This record gives sequence, structure tokens and C-alpha cells, in this order.
Amino acid sequence: MVEIAQKLIGQSPAWLVTLDSISGLAAIDKPILVVGENGTGKTSVAGRLHFLSPRWEQTWQAVNCAAMDGETLEARIFGAASGLATSLLEEAEGGTLFIDNIEAMPMAVQEKLLSMIETGSFKSIGSTEDISVDVRILSSSAVDLRAEVAEGRFSSNLLSVLAFDVITLPPLRARKTDIMPMAEKFAANMVTVLGEDSFAGFSAEVIEFLQSYDWPCNVRELKNVIERAVGRAWNDEDGLDVPITNINLDPFDTPWQLRMAHPNQKRAEQKNAEHQAEHQSVADQGEFSHASIPAANDISGKSLTERTDAFELTIIQEALKYSKNHQGKAAKYLGLTYHQFRGLLRKHGLKK
Repeated sequence: MVEIAQKLIGQSPAWLVTLDSISGLAAIDKPILVVGENGTGKTSVAGRLHFLSPRWEQTWQAVNCAAMDGETLEARIFGAASGLATSLLEEAEGGTLFIDNIEAMPMAVQEKLLSMIETGSFKSIGSTEDISVDVRILSSSAVDLRAEVAEGRFSSNLLSVLAFDVITLPPLRARKTDIMPMAEKFAANMVTVLGEDSFAGFSAEVIEFLQSYDWPCNVRELKNVIERAVGRAWNDEDGLDVPITNINLDPFDTPWQLRMAHPNQKRAEQKNAEHQAEHQSVADQGEFSHASIPAANDISGKSLTERTDAFELTIIQEALKYSKNHQGKAAKYLGLTYHQFRGLLRKHGLKK
């Protein structure tokens, strides 16, 4: 169950407009459609709509259409005469039913939902008896439902009813000033989970990166990245007593990649490298300079490890020269991810 009473964090202009819409529409006892990219917080917003409504003391129920097949979904929402469990509609009597990913609802179930909203009654599967309910319907989708209607995959009549009004959530990249307040909140929650009392925050470099990254998976991605960073920092020698200096976007990113049998492995690795380079901040790109890179010295008479390190350093110099000191492009030049390349720079003591 969503924490429907939780505060929605943010003070950016785009988010303040959204909060105004939520407050205004919460009091109108009509179906509301919440749309937005994956990870923008549609479920939390729907919960807020319920909490601010006159129904706030009544039951909140939620169902995810993408999590079950059509028959199971229909039985869950409307119940079945042969089943022992009551329908979600009956369980939500007097309150709210939130239907997530409604684009995944089969057409037959869409028509049944439309009839329920318009008449206030429905029949359980296998029953001839009408069941009357007083339930507010909230729904959400991460796709363009108008396009789904045009393609014949969604009922135009149902969309018209569900969209009494629509709240469109802004992506996180349009809420730059909300990133750090959310990051600090997620970090604080993780610190509590770990049983710690204090948290030293983030380094200036990390803060700059968090604010400049595009966050394609939005708030969900930010939450996961921050919690991972806190968890990893907690395992470091200094624990959480010093600011976090390392952010890892991909938990699979390691110098020892698993060898995959999939034919598109190289294509996926290249795409990942391009993604890392594309979203690298300007300040981060300038963290290293040619002046800080020592020239590879004469390696005659040195051990195998020393010779290998010297050769590795020469290749790094070559990549940075080729890329004009652009870390992301240098990583791509060597067929590495950005974080792998940063690891090599740290290994050779090139970080300022």
C-alpha cells in the first residue's frame, strides 16, 4: 500500500504548478488521470489526491494492470461469484480505487469499468446480481492514451470518463532545484535504515553531477542511486563520517564484466558507454588535465607489473589526447564505461 500521507518533496516552478493542480482536483469527486514518464511518482500523486479529498478517512485500494493477466485483473477488480475474496471495488467502498498502468487493461475489462463508473454498479464474474458501490476512480499511465485510442487499443469512451481532468507530472530533468532536497531525504532515510545517527552529506563534485545528470528514469532512479551510494559509503573505511564522493549509476559496472552469450552484447556495451559520456557534467570532464598526467618513463629493468602499469598509462595518455581531455570520449575510445575509465585514472593517481 502506498504511503498516501507522505509529503511530496519539491519547490521548483514546475512542481509547484503540479502541487496546485493536485490540491485543486483532490476536492472534486471525479475520476482523475495522472500521466507522466516512468518513475515520476504517479502513485504518490494519486495517493495525495486521495489524502486531500473528502474520502481521506475511507479505504484506499490500488491495482497494477501490468502485473497480472486480463482474467486475474478482472476477478481482482470485480470479484467472482465462485471466489471467496471480495472485489477491490467492494473493498474500496466509500473511498478510492487507484488503477495503475491502465493502458494494460484488456478492452473487455475497460468496457466493464466504464459501465461501473457511469452507473455506480457492476456484476461479479459469473453473477447476475448488481452490486452498487460508491468509489472514486483514479488512474495512471506512462503512455499516450490518445495514441492508444487511435490504434484501437484503448476505449475512447473510457478515456473520456477517466480524464475528467489530467495531471501531467514533469520529469525530474525539468525539476533541477528539487534534486538535492530529494537526494538528501532519500539519503537520510537510508541512514536510518542502516541504524546510523548522522550523515556528512555529499561532496561538491557529487552535488554538481546529481544536478547535471538527466535522470532518464526520474525520481525512482534518483532514489536507487542515492540509497546505493549511502550503502556503499557505509561499507567504506570512513563510513558516513565524510561526504560521499562516489556515485554509481549502474550496479553492474565493474572491470570484470560477465561474458554474455547474447549476440547484441557489444551493441549494448557501446550504448552504455555512449550514455555515460553523454550525461557527464562539464565540471566533471575538467577534473583531469594533461598537465596532471606524468609521462611514461623508461621501463627497462622494471618488473612486469611496473611495465604493465607504464604501458597502461601510455594508453590513457593516448586516449585523452585523442579526445582532447574529454573523459567520456576517452572512455569510449578505449571501449570502457566512464566509471571504468575513472577507475584507471584513480589507479594511476591522476585525480586532482
